[in-house]
Amino acid sequence: MTRLDLLVEAEKALSPIFSGIDARVKQNLKKILDAFRNHRLGVHHFAGVSGYGHDDLGRETLDKVFAEVMGAEAAAVRIQFVSGTHAIACALYGILRPGDEMLAVAGAPYDTLEEVIGLRGEGQGSLRDFGITYRQLELTPEGAIDWEALETAIRPQTRLVSIQRSCGYSWRNSLSLEEISQIVKIVKSQNPNTVCFVDNCYGEFIETQEPTAVGVDLMAGSLIKNPGGTIAPTGGYVAGKAEYVEAAACRLTAPGVGSSGGATLEQNRLLFQGLFLAPQMVGEAMKGNHLTAYVFDRLGYPVNPLPFEPRRDVIQAIRFGDPDKLIAFCRSVQQHSPVGSYLDPVPAAMPGYESELVMAGGTFIDGSTSEFSADGPLREPYIGFCQGGTHWTHVAIALEAFING
Repeated sequence: MTRLDLLVEAEKALSPIFSGIDARVKQNLKKILDAFRNHRLGVHHFAGVSGYGHDDLGRETLDKVFAEVMGAEAAAVRIQFVSGTHAIACALYGILRPGDEMLAVAGAPYDTLEEVIGLRGEGQGSLRDFGITYRQLELTPEGAIDWEALETAIRPQTRLVSIQRSCGYSWRNSLSLEEISQIVKIVKSQNPNTVCFVDNCYGEFIETQEPTAVGVDLMAGSLIKNPGGTIAPTGGYVAGKAEYVEAAACRLTAPGVGSSGGATLEQNRLLFQGLFLAPQMVGEAMKGNHLTAYVFDRLGYPVNPLPFEPRRDVIQAIRFGDPDKLIAFCRSVQQHSPVGSYLDPVPAAMPGYESELVMAGGTFIDGSTSEFSADGPLREPYIGFCQGGTHWTHVAIALEAFING
């Protein structure tokens, strides 16, 4: 069998999985269409306002649509969130107060949250600087939630439990909605007042429900990832119980302003349209992940998730074990990107990250990774993390180039 035949084999083997993904896309798209209909979305909602952003009908309607789609009491969808990390930080600062404890239950947080928490950096106004303590439950040796430890983990001062849905830069399974639901039940059984918060980045529309639909109090994510459908120009969101959404919005703007402020600057149409496109884009990314896993598994590389395992986010990890192989793969992805194909990915420092990163992502929205992208920290065991993919066929083209190169 030639390496090109491997792609043909992969496409045939994965055909039933692709069909199942299409069915899920249909369910998620129906939710969005129902929400648009319920809130009578029209072209008048696409106009934006300037200045303070008072009485922005489009923004207010988008918040209501987003809350319905996410199964939440309320949502705040804002272009003023500069990233998913910013939205998460606003949620944490909005809820936590001096003397409170934040408990992470899925191991170490994503690199960009380390300075928010205070695990790295000094004097930047981290949670630690404000007297908020942090603790984390390590994963089991198999990379799973330590359920036994979780059963007795909540202390009187544990105000917030942080649940990172995606694997981040770690070799573990991302969390399923069922696992998130179970975490919430265990936490609430120990203290019903402890806030359950989910970092939902890369997880939206993977399943037919979101964490807020299974008991999570608050979640946050980026609009330039899944829910922006590759066309949202910037922004993020928080969704969940109304009081916690408003607390996060007050951190974004100011107490007394909260969710009533924030000019949309003529971006409403793109945010609505991006949401409409999101389920299809996520479905294509999931197909691309299955294809990537199948090909690299057959080439002898460890992959996570495995080729036929259900997807829990839009990230596929490949353990290269060699920095040159990781860089070569990123180079192949970059050369077949729609934007910046002529660029050569080289390892470099990145704000918010501890290690140097090599990144490939010729995306139309800077940093979105929603078109097929790959990156990884330059540290052992040199894992590449593939993200996004608006067409699984685009992923196939990049894979073909790599395996034949």
